Amino acid sequence: MLKIEESSEATGIGDVDLKIEGRSEQEVSYHIMLLHQAGLIEALDLSDSEGIDWRPSCLTWNGHEFLDAYRQDTLWNKAKSFVLEKTGALGMEALKQAVPFVIQQVIRGG
Repeated sequence: MLKIEESSEATGIGDVDLKIEGRSEQEVSYHIMLLHQAGLIEALDLSDSEGIDWRPSCLTWNGHEFLDAYRQDTLWNKAKSFVLEKTGALGMEALKQAVPFVIQQVIRGG
């Protein structure tokens, strides 16, 4: 997501050529699809009979909020602790829901 943010800020919204060292194009493509399904990025599905091919274009509002919370280490740790305490596991959907709750708690002084 950080690479998508960096690319889309530099070039505007569009097809981001995303390469991750040590990861295959199919593996990266699959994770782009998951981030799109989670509502964290906008992406284009260029898959065909040859295989999966998803290309990121930009972060969504939720994606920007998620990264902002991630950058605030204290907030990120509080969100992870909250989710682990309530569910016993760290799932993306639970974290997405916990971050706004934790932000509200911090704002209220909780």
